[in-house]
Amino acid sequence: MLMTGKEYIESLRKLNTRVYMFGERVDNWVDHPIIRPSINSVAATYDLAQEDEYKDIMTAKSNITGKIVNRFTHLHQSTEDLKNKVKMQRLLGQKTASCFQRCVGMDAFNAVYSTTFEVDEKYGTSYHKNFIEYLKHVQENDLTVDGAMTDPKGDRGLAPHAQKDPDLYLRIVERREDGIVVRGAKAHQTGSINSHEHIIMPTIAMGEADKDYAVSFACESDVEGLYMIYGRQSCDTRKMEKDNDIDVGNKKFGGQEALVVFDNVFIPNNRIFLCGEYDFAGMMVERFAGYHRQSYGGCKVGVGDVIIGAAALAAEYNGADKASHIKDKLIEMTHLNETLFSCGIACSAEGCPTKAGNYQIDLLLANVCKQNVTRFPYEIGRLAEDIAGGLMVTMPSESDFKSDTIVGSNGETLGDICNKYFAGSDKASTEERQRILRFLENVCLGTAAVGYRTESMHGAGSPQAQRIMISRQGNIQGKKEMAKELAGIKK
Repeated sequence: MLMTGKEYIESLRKLNTRVYMFGERVDNWVDHPIIRPSINSVAATYDLAQEDEYKDIMTAKSNITGKIVNRFTHLHQSTEDLKNKVKMQRLLGQKTASCFQRCVGMDAFNAVYSTTFEVDEKYGTSYHKNFIEYLKHVQENDLTVDGAMTDPKGDRGLAPHAQKDPDLYLRIVERREDGIVVRGAKAHQTGSINSHEHIIMPTIAMGEADKDYAVSFACESDVEGLYMIYGRQSCDTRKMEKDNDIDVGNKKFGGQEALVVFDNVFIPNNRIFLCGEYDFAGMMVERFAGYHRQSYGGCKVGVGDVIIGAAALAAEYNGADKASHIKDKLIEMTHLNETLFSCGIACSAEGCPTKAGNYQIDLLLANVCKQNVTRFPYEIGRLAEDIAGGLMVTMPSESDFKSDTIVGSNGETLGDICNKYFAGSDKASTEERQRILRFLENVCLGTAAVGYRTESMHGAGSPQAQRIMISRQGNIQGKKEMAKELAGIKK
């Protein structure tokens, strides 16, 4: 059954999720002004699936139940599915100008599905069956699931088992007849607070000494022993200010990250998808990373579309839209944005089936896609800031523009002065100019930057992670052989 956005929000109220922010527990986190915009972003993934105009890319037929499900809970069955995933993400980026948070769960589903099939094939385990039953539960209830891979990691030069504090990678601390007990944390977790459940994966390839860290499982957000600490974002407290209609920039939507802590959490056997099979940790990581690097060729492009539009409006409101250098900068922004989309579509079109039957992207092209994402959004943002002008970050507050405090010799109020001296072209009111500049500030520098610039750099792995994969997948030896043959070199 497909939920609506309203039903999704109400379903969160039924959870006893433990959330902490600014040193205190947040009881009503669903309506908290800092958290709610990120919940609105997830709700958009439900509402768009209800609209006939978008059903082809927002929904799909489940290979498990045969029913129509939200694409965020779907296992890719073709290259067309892979392409529609990217198109869906671009659409949602356009609609929210933010991170809509369900991508990590979708990418985890597809990685865990194919990996568990191959684990069972080698070891005779029942992880794949466990996962199918779990995903059936997710699809039937249209759940939002946080895909959790990144551990805090501690000293990056040491393996998980060699850390001074063993909890710096999530691990199994007890094996019982009916399940396992896990302890540790997952960091930078996108949309974790807004999720009904979590699906956990290892964060790196592992050796035998790390087998207690080679674990994958699912659990509810309010399971005993689990709690979350909300991640601070730039300009986040603007959402709590009295007059915050304009200064927040993005009026309705936002992203969210958190530290998810597992304090001796029990996981029953039927929710375990990997338990000590360390030789498959790397496969799960690589497959998830590939899917998630593909995702950035959609979501960041959608947000980029909005930034380009906002920059064009800023130029118009500034009275500079006819300048040739402004037109050229908008062309460059569009070129960069469409290049990112092209990579997302290319790695999808070149996808192939896994042993389990779901489709995987072309790993080389997915890593090229994400490598470009670590660069191009920064240039798109730089050009947007160039076009907008310095007022984007020096403008007085919304309260100043609305103030009736007398400051002028002729009885002018503070609001009168602000509206007078910050007027631009006759094509827009001072307030409209104010709104578009605050929006650009939010997307390029503020809370939304988490879902655009900084996440473009570090989400789905930092730049070096993609370069390692490009090196592995680039087949330099094969290319040397091509050159030798054409040059007439025999040896």
